[in-house]
Amino acid sequence: MEAIVAEHSEIVVVKLDVDQNQETAAAYNVISIPTVNVYKGGELVKTITGARPKAALEKELAEYLA
Repeated sequence: MEAIVAEHSEIVVVKLDVDQNQETAAAYNVISIPTVNVYKGGELVKTITGARPKAALEKELAEYLA
């Protein structure tokens, strides 16, 4: 994820320690780690659960990357 963020300045990444923030994780429906929630205009538009190689993440995020 860090490599994708480095290439796309329009992406903002927020990391959450789910052990320390269990209520927040539950509020955002994080039931597995890693989970990537994609928001556009403040609305959840996509959830990606599970580890992925960079190419697979880029493919899943392609419509949101400028």
